[in-house]
Amino acid sequence: MKTTPNFLNLHSHDFVRIAVATPLVQVADPAFNADQTIALLKEAVERNALVTIFPELGLSAWSCDDLLQQQVLFDACQTALKLVLAASCDLPSIVVLGLPLQIGDLLFNCATILYRGNILGVVPKTYLPNYREFYEGRQFAPRDFALKDDIELCGQSSIPFGNRLLFEIDEQPLLRFYVEISEDLWVPIPPSSVVALAGATLLINLSASNATIGKADYRRQLVCGQSARCLAAYAYSAAGSGESTTDLAWDGHGMIYENGTALAETHRFLDTAQLITADVDLDRLSAERMRQTSVGQSAQRHRDQCTAFRTIRVDAAIDRKSHLPLQRSYDRFPYVPSDPATLDARCREACEIQVQGLVTRMRAAGVEKLVIGVSGGLDSAQALLVCVAAMEMMHRPCSHVIACMLPGFATSERTASLARQLIGTLGCQVNEIDIRPACMQMLKDIDHPFPGGKRSTM
Repeated sequence: MKTTPNFLNLHSHDFVRIAVATPLVQVADPAFNADQTIALLKEAVERNALVTIFPELGLSAWSCDDLLQQQVLFDACQTALKLVLAASCDLPSIVVLGLPLQIGDLLFNCATILYRGNILGVVPKTYLPNYREFYEGRQFAPRDFALKDDIELCGQSSIPFGNRLLFEIDEQPLLRFYVEISEDLWVPIPPSSVVALAGATLLINLSASNATIGKADYRRQLVCGQSARCLAAYAYSAAGSGESTTDLAWDGHGMIYENGTALAETHRFLDTAQLITADVDLDRLSAERMRQTSVGQSAQRHRDQCTAFRTIRVDAAIDRKSHLPLQRSYDRFPYVPSDPATLDARCREACEIQVQGLVTRMRAAGVEKLVIGVSGGLDSAQALLVCVAAMEMMHRPCSHVIACMLPGFATSERTASLARQLIGTLGCQVNEIDIRPACMQMLKDIDHPFPGGKRSTM
């Protein structure tokens, strides 16, 4: 029997809640890191997050250096993964976590996607930074070196492996997510750019980006820009407290953006674990992609790449019956910024757009003067100010603006007085004509009844 969705449930309106976790870690201690991961995963489930994202190499810690070449660490990471996998059986949230994996004779920096005790797929890092403070090429192999498209892990076989995996939720087909790892976002053409054309609406990044002065702003620009350019949500999780500070520092910078808008962000440099959540509007993203027709054109141009992705279907249960309201708020007046400084900037820009447009039209038409009706209301006052600003831009006197006052039956003395004051202050010409006699004559001419008049008997 089909149940009726609860109107006050975010899933009923094609929203989905995403969680970004920044756990405490201990270097080369996968057992501790697994416990921290499970604790945050439980918290994410309590907050009704459908997808929970953890940092790059979260089970081992990123700053293990050459310990990443020790078999004992690989074995401990596999054991830790089994612990998280077992815990996930009772936790209805898709988990994306990082760990090193040895596939054949090669070591890969991987993101593993889990749900309800099953490993849905494994995504290796595509681009390995090997410059400045990074030397991942010393330990890891890039994805292109892999010889397999399916692997065995934790007793499960035929697990999809590669960087062309697109995960789609059966009960919410608008939710299609893709996972990339750290440096993959920093390259000129990130893998997520292509997979967004293939349909991904949620882009996920497991990162261990270290902290340097000014880098946080650049991260925000990258995540913001990629989410806007791809018309997608972008969830970014970075390593934090507990990573080795031998030669680097860490700030635990996590973010969730939607189409260029920041939805949630962690506090940097906290000495505790963090979990942020945000509700992503999948319907909005889908509608924006439909309206922006160049998205389809771009997908067609890159058709061969877009069709190369392997779709992994995820049978994740989505609760649409419970009371689950949105945690994000919407402004009552969405087109009017609530921040006074932003409002002033937007209003100034709107005025400058009008002035620029009017000046261009006047020059094209060879117009020397402007004639405008001024009622004393807000609309005509704004229009008059634009006319005066246009004259100033063209280095012409304000007297070239002829302001016409046309008081009628509904004109009050207050609005008429305001209009006269504004015109006088700006130095415009004024031409005041009372239109009531003309209106009365028109009513008589069309034989219209009016106060004090009578209908013709003809």
